[in-house]
Amino acid sequence: MERLSQYRRSLLMILSKEKTHVFSHEIAQMLHITPVQVRRDLMLIGYSGNLRKGYDIRELIELIGKIIDSEKGQRVAVVGLGNLGKAMISYFKGKRSKLTIIAAFDINPEKINRVYDGVACYHVNQMTDIIKQNNISIGIVSVPSEQAPEIAETLVLAGIKGILNFTPKPLNVPPYVYLEEYDMITSLEKVAFFAKKNDERFK
Repeated sequence: MERLSQYRRSLLMILSKEKTHVFSHEIAQMLHITPVQVRRDLMLIGYSGNLRKGYDIRELIELIGKIIDSEKGQRVAVVGLGNLGKAMISYFKGKRSKLTIIAAFDINPEKINRVYDGVACYHVNQMTDIIKQNNISIGIVSVPSEQAPEIAETLVLAGIKGILNFTPKPLNVPPYVYLEEYDMITSLEKVAFFAKKNDERFK
């Protein structure tokens, strides 16, 4: 699923250059994977290209959308409107038609009742009501780590079905809630490890 999302992002970039078709090796080069992996993934979702022209970009974007997206679309809330929370709202605006950030929550009085890139900010005490009233199904957690477990619990009780956790604090959620945890330190350490290996290898 992660690669399908990456394929769609790459295809949209290629489409913006007014191309209509693309070959597996072109997609693979953008994502630093092998053409074989691309062809295998696309065969698994039932799509095959033309040997002479490659893959029809618009068709493939539409097919991936049918697999990833909800038909009615899904609504997202950001909890914690610090620099990261604001950056996510700004970056994500208009990127996906079926996935929309529609609410933000914070405890800072200076942020509450303000609008950031079209997204209204509410007090965290209003989370349950706002989430239920607006049928929000996904929560992004970008609060200080010590607050994350309580926020996650509130999100679950409010009916959230998926959580993206940007704090280093591991969360426990019920099996009916999908949890994705992103730790920037772990990611940076991974990059540092392979940078070290490459430094040793290519000296």
